[in-house]
Amino acid sequence: MTFVRRNTRKNWDKRRSRGPHSGKNRPEKSARPGDHGANVRAPGIVSPSRETKRLLEGIGTPRKTPFKPDPFQLEALASLEYEDVLVTAPTGSGKTWIAREEIRRLLESGRRAWYTSPLKALTNSKYQEFIDEFGADRVGILTGDRKENSEAPLIVGTTEIYRNQLFDSLRGGNEVSADLVVLDEAHYLADEDRGHVWEEAIILTPPRIRLLLLSATIGNAHEFAVWLEEIRGVRCGVITGPVKRPVPLRSAVLLPDKRLLRLLDESGRLNLEILALTPDERR
Repeated sequence: MTFVRRNTRKNWDKRRSRGPHSGKNRPEKSARPGDHGANVRAPGIVSPSRETKRLLEGIGTPRKTPFKPDPFQLEALASLEYEDVLVTAPTGSGKTWIAREEIRRLLESGRRAWYTSPLKALTNSKYQEFIDEFGADRVGILTGDRKENSEAPLIVGTTEIYRNQLFDSLRGGNEVSADLVVLDEAHYLADEDRGHVWEEAIILTPPRIRLLLLSATIGNAHEFAVWLEEIRGVRCGVITGPVKRPVPLRSAVLLPDKRLLRLLDESGRLNLEILALTPDERR
């Protein structure tokens, strides 16, 4: 009889013999400066030019400093004590701060306010901003598809909803319960399609309610204020903020080759490189 010796050892696994760093667990080999492929830029990344670096210079989170109101902000708050106020100031200069501080004063004295904006997205943003500032129990929202805490002392809503409430009060409904109405983006009065909403809201707002109008783009502010006074029988002051934006805009064009070109040159004219890329209609 022939005996065959059986191998009782486990089959050899070459993958296990390589140790804990074998296969996909093996650490990546770091490239040395002399290795081929070291310091290679990822595909699609273009090295920034000197002009691009100048364009992006200074962008980032500013250093924190104590807040100090600008003179025009304090002037607007003082004027709201006895008249309607139209504030014209560039975007980012602090127009909303005026509204927020006046609303704070009213809420602390047990009074009420409305804050209107032309866009649902902006309304939702202000709603959350005011909740963070004053607390959820003191802020409500009314838009075409949201109705929350409608009895709150501060209501944030679209201008159309505010105008509709004024119409309802004319038909025998409840009066608009507010001591201040903020009309954000007041230049929408000149909008061809929706301007009548702002016009009707201004005309129908009772004189007992103070109006605070905010805009960055009204060019004939004093004429606007005179019209407001004639319509409402309430004096309207005009407060003008800084001429330039506190945070300047930098316009640029991203080309298909991923280069970033400044839109305007130092003199404010169209960048010649961009001009060279535009088709010549005279050809």
